[in-house]
Amino acid sequence: MKDIQEDRFIVSVKVGPKGQITIPAAARKMFDISEGDTLMVMGDKNRGIALVKDDAFYALMGGFVSNDRDQ
Repeated sequence: MKDIQEDRFIVSVKVGPKGQITIPAAARKMFDISEGDTLMVMGDKNRGIALVKDDAFYALMGGFVSNDRDQ
């Protein structure tokens, strides 16, 4: 893993045969991602793919989009 700053890093991961990737331990620690957490996968053809914890995503949306699990 190549550290850039304490709050940033860059790392490569390989996609497995089922399309799965492993989120590096440093990223899981930085973003408090634990087993069982739900992540939102967002994509833009020109800008790429982003992973965001679902609670952060719904907070960012400010009620514009709801989490069906919490209803």
